[in-house]
Amino acid sequence: MRRFVAAVTLIAVTLGLTGCGYNTLQQEDEGVKAAWSEVVNQYQRRADLIPNLVATVKGFAAQEQNVLIGVTEARAKATSMQVSPETLNDPAAFQKFQEAQGQLGSALKSLLVVVERYPELKSDANFRDLQAQLEGTENRITVARNRYIAAVQAYNTTVRSFPSNLTAMLFKFGVKPNFTVENESAIAVPPTVDFGAPSAPAPTPPPAPAPTG
Repeated sequence: MRRFVAAVTLIAVTLGLTGCGYNTLQQEDEGVKAAWSEVVNQYQRRADLIPNLVATVKGFAAQEQNVLIGVTEARAKATSMQVSPETLNDPAAFQKFQEAQGQLGSALKSLLVVVERYPELKSDANFRDLQAQLEGTENRITVARNRYIAAVQAYNTTVRSFPSNLTAMLFKFGVKPNFTVENESAIAVPPTVDFGAPSAPAPTPPPAPAPTG
């Protein structure tokens, strides 16, 4: 009899959790973790390309020290951050990760602008291959981030909705930080390169003083 009562109780609890969104929360939480892993994977892929890219550019444009150092330092900062699924539960850590990757993206855009000044570099086969890999990786980053955005939006909606919000509080499913769609629009815009604009005219020198008699 006791076993029968225990079995009935277990079934009732299981059905109750299912109706309150527990299974949905579990599934969506796992979906967020999987999407996050892909974001980190693609950012790492970009970081792995940068040393060869910097070395190739340096071979043709060693004088561009500020830009080369800027990319190297931005990469070092981005790769020094320890990220894990726990980062998703820490808005401050998530924000630092996002800022570090954003700084690296900006540094790379500056590097590609500089490349426009060196036709020999642009025609180098090794550089073209690295550039193609970098462009492909940037596209993968955008796709991975968009998937993460969608996964977190679905999860956060479940966490905030009734009655699943009660289940979320009971089992400590918290709202997770997210990238913004506005950021996706911004990072999708390529840098503008315009070397055809006329330079500003030199200032007119003041007239020489009249000779004194």
